[in-house]
Amino acid sequence: MLSVNASVKGRAGDQGKDAAGGDARRDRWSAHRAQRREEFVAAALRVLAAQGPDVTMDAVAAEAGVTKPVLYRYFSDKTALVGALAEHGTGVLLARLMPAIGAELPALTRIGGAVGAYFEVIDELPNLYWLIARHTAGEVPGEDDPFQRNREVIASALTALFGDYLREYGLDSGGAEPWAYGVTGLVQSTAEWWLHRRSMSRVHVVQYTTRLIYAALAGVLPHGALDRELEFGASRLPGGGADAGGGDAGEAVRRPRSGPSLKLVSGD
Repeated sequence: MLSVNASVKGRAGDQGKDAAGGDARRDRWSAHRAQRREEFVAAALRVLAAQGPDVTMDAVAAEAGVTKPVLYRYFSDKTALVGALAEHGTGVLLARLMPAIGAELPALTRIGGAVGAYFEVIDELPNLYWLIARHTAGEVPGEDDPFQRNREVIASALTALFGDYLREYGLDSGGAEPWAYGVTGLVQSTAEWWLHRRSMSRVHVVQYTTRLIYAALAGVLPHGALDRELEFGASRLPGGGADAGGGDAGEAVRRPRSGPSLKLVSGD
C-alpha cells in the first residue's frame, strides 16, 4: 500500500514539474515574441521616418533584417502591423497628454499643456499619424479604431475636468461631456490642418488653439473665476491648492477684471 501511494505521489510530482516546466517555456516564448514584435515596430518606425506613410511589409522586413515570411509570423498582415504601430503611438500620446490634463495647475496651464502635448507628438511622428489615418479609414470597426479609442480616452478626461469646474461654481455639469468631445475634435482637426499647411509655427498654433478653448471655459464660468488660479499658480479645484489663502468661490467672481488672461506667448 505504501509503495502504491509513493508511486501515485511520484507521478503527481512529475506531472507538477512538467506543468511548471511548460508554464516556464510558454512564459519565455511569450516574452521572446513580445520582444520581437517591439523590434519590428521599431523597424517600421524607422521606415516611416525615412520613407513616409506609405510603408510596406517588404520595407519593414528589410529594415529589420529578416525575410517577409518571418515578419508574417508576428503580424498576420499589414493591418496587424498598423495596429501595433497605433498602440505605440497611443502610448506615446497619452503618456504626455494625460499628465497635463490631470496636473493640479491653473486651467490655462493644463489646457496649454494638453494641446501642446498633442501637437508635439504629431509633429514628431507625422508619418505614423497619416499611416494610421489612411489605413484605418473605413476599414476598421469603430471599437478597434485607434483614433476613436484615443478620442474617447481624452474626451473622458476632459469631461471630468470640465465637470469639476462647473460643479465647483455651482453650475450644471450636463454640458461637460459634449463640450469635451467637441474640444477633442477641434484639436484633432486643427492638428491635421497644421500638418498639411504648416503655415505657422507649432508654438503659435498651440497658442491660438489654447486661447480658444480657455476662452470658452472662462466664458461659461462666472466672470473672472479662472484669473484667481493664475494668481495662485494652482488649480481652483479641490486639491489644487488655489484655496490655500482662504476665501470662497465667490471671491474670484467679485474681483473686477476686464476679461480672462489669454496671452500665452508673444508672436507675430
